[in-house]
Amino acid sequence: MAQVQRMSRLMIKTLRDDPADAETLSHKLLVRAGYVRRNAAGIWTWLPLGKKVLDNISRVVREEMDAIGAQEVLLPALLPKEPYEASARWEEYGDLLFRLKDRKGGEYLLGPTHEEIFTLVVKDQVASYKDLPVMLYQIQTKYRDEARPRSGVLRGREFQMKDSYSFDTTDEGLAEAYGLHRAAYQKIFARLGLDYRIVSAVSGAMGGSASEEFLAPAAAGEDTFVDCPACDYAANTEAVTFPLKPVDGAAHGPVEELDTPDTPTIESLAEHLGVPASATLKNLLVKVDGEIVAVGVPGDREVDLGKLGEHLAPAVVELVTAEDFEGRDDLVRGYVGPQGLEKIRYIADPRIAPGTSWITGANKKDTHARDVVCGRDFEVDDYLDVVVVEEGDPCPACSTGLKLDRAIEIGHIFQLGRKYADTFGLDVLGQQGKPVRVTMGSYGIGVSRAVAALAEQTADDQGLCWPQEIAPADVHVVAAGKALQTELALDVAERLTAAGVRVLVDDRAGVSPGVKFTDAELIGVPTILIAGRRSAEGILELKDRRTGAREELTAEEALTRLTA
Repeated sequence: MAQVQRMSRLMIKTLRDDPADAETLSHKLLVRAGYVRRNAAGIWTWLPLGKKVLDNISRVVREEMDAIGAQEVLLPALLPKEPYEASARWEEYGDLLFRLKDRKGGEYLLGPTHEEIFTLVVKDQVASYKDLPVMLYQIQTKYRDEARPRSGVLRGREFQMKDSYSFDTTDEGLAEAYGLHRAAYQKIFARLGLDYRIVSAVSGAMGGSASEEFLAPAAAGEDTFVDCPACDYAANTEAVTFPLKPVDGAAHGPVEELDTPDTPTIESLAEHLGVPASATLKNLLVKVDGEIVAVGVPGDREVDLGKLGEHLAPAVVELVTAEDFEGRDDLVRGYVGPQGLEKIRYIADPRIAPGTSWITGANKKDTHARDVVCGRDFEVDDYLDVVVVEEGDPCPACSTGLKLDRAIEIGHIFQLGRKYADTFGLDVLGQQGKPVRVTMGSYGIGVSRAVAALAEQTADDQGLCWPQEIAPADVHVVAAGKALQTELALDVAERLTAAGVRVLVDDRAGVSPGVKFTDAELIGVPTILIAGRRSAEGILELKDRRTGAREELTAEEALTRLTA
């Protein structure tokens, strides 16, 4: 039988002031309300109330995953190096991996994600197409050595995650599993009470083709996404595309060199010539796996290095340094132009379309060139969407100006295809008696991150304000202080608990009513029941935490209302 949670026995310490290092609302409130405690940068202890919320989210996730036929397993967090070396992610993840050695010198990592290990488990357990399709999932602790862990549990080095994987012999089967997960995620986030958007995304180090993110709009979000006000288009900024639209460049005159002393920047060049920055061509030099590459964008736009890195992954992208210009007469710092660049790969944003004319560097100090036409005077090796997306950029679907917003990534689904099956030779015997390569999907939900996302979206000036489904209790009963009030509060709490209602009762002695009321608001249970000044008459005050609406009820009326 469930027990009443009594605050007189609960390990909880609430704070009146925000922690000095807290930047985000969720970080402040989860610490102040006694849900979590910091152990080190990016490492958190989940205290009793926080653990209940975390478990409630896991329960909802587990129920919806079970409902689509996924089977729960638990893989180790400590993993051998070899599978990740085989998939190349031992190197690709770089400093994000926690790496360690055992006493014999064997190398291991703390798992950031488990595609490799799930693939090997299925390879060991499944032999025939008759054993497929199968969907497996786990709720597991993951590890990433974040350079700057911050925002409390939003960006930690250790975090809880649900990751699931589908295995099938056909692309149609993969699409079906992807659709099942997509629908399950919609049910999960609706039950959790999260406001979310489904947006197009890029796969990054995960690999694969189709990819969508589930984002919870919040000021504390580290993801930026675009939303079209005129149609249903939404995407992570890294996934926004711009169409390549060639134009007729025949009317442009020949290339004309211009004397432009002391104009190594777009701003100084535009001012010197009296032209808008959009008329100029910016050429950013980067190194891709150590090789110098030029990236061209309109002069009024910035290169999104994260986006560029995603396009070129797993290659390592970094900016050139002054040393990279030494001994390179063909590279004149501040005056680089794509015309005449030899043996250097040239990547351009689609806005640098064939036929467009630009003012750009002439590859001579203090000199630029006018009427440099794409397709006539220089060629683009690869077109990639690499500019930083701005408010008002045209929607790829309908051309309406896009809106930008911040959000927290709470889920991500991928159609991985056969990337990991190819790496590990995951085949099954097909219907024709021949080996068939298995295709995979990967689907993640940030369980601990969802706690912070909910706190960000639902909190108010008084504190946390949890949705019913994941709150640490259904009802917070407050005994204002006197013996009679405490007796009534405990009696009602016991009867509610017996009826299946989850109850937190504040029966602390020596704590003022004001502190108890403040803590009730801070802790954020959706319904507050107060045994106060009319307790001698058997009258309680029922308060809705979110709306603030109050109502006086007899104890029997309150019991009837709260157990209906």
